[in-house]
Amino acid sequence: MRPVHFITHPEVVIDPAVPVTDWPLSARGIARMQRLASRPWARGLGAIFCSAERKARDAAGLLAAPLGLAPIILPGLGENDRSATGYLPRTEFETVADAFFAQPMQSVRGWERAADAQRRILAAVEAVLAQVAGGTGAVAILAHGAVGALLLCHLKRVPISRAEDQPGEGGGQAFSFEAASRALLAGWRSLEALGEEGVPAG
Repeated sequence: MRPVHFITHPEVVIDPAVPVTDWPLSARGIARMQRLASRPWARGLGAIFCSAERKARDAAGLLAAPLGLAPIILPGLGENDRSATGYLPRTEFETVADAFFAQPMQSVRGWERAADAQRRILAAVEAVLAQVAGGTGAVAILAHGAVGALLLCHLKRVPISRAEDQPGEGGGQAFSFEAASRALLAGWRSLEALGEEGVPAG
């Protein structure tokens, strides 16, 4: 069995003056990734992929560095395109995000449609699996919460719903599935719990 760990970037520096795709990890986010990289299970990783957004690249780099790996960047792993609105205050963002999931065939305020984002993330994950075919070790994908939820809906064979969104606030959550069968191995849990639920590292 070869597990694939889909990991969302942890906490970021929120700056309305900076494009969301350029937000870096915060000090807390960096510390969480460093702790994750130091845990024994991480030594079983054979490949690390990430989106092109800075927060995902930062997270992937911190996980990869102790292993001597170079993260592979795939733009298709990016978060749902929200450039039409840019930064939104928390309450307004949550309202629009609710509509994004509830109306997957519609563009909410110019955002990428959930149905389109789901097709994109599925294609990107299939590209990841094609690149690692025949290799060894677990695979880590550093990406984002909304597209993670859309991928999880597909793996669970349920309609698009925000009920499958990552729990908590700030990110830093993960779920795992088996590379060959695409069978879900473990649902959302925090970075701190990753590797403790009996899912092999590689």
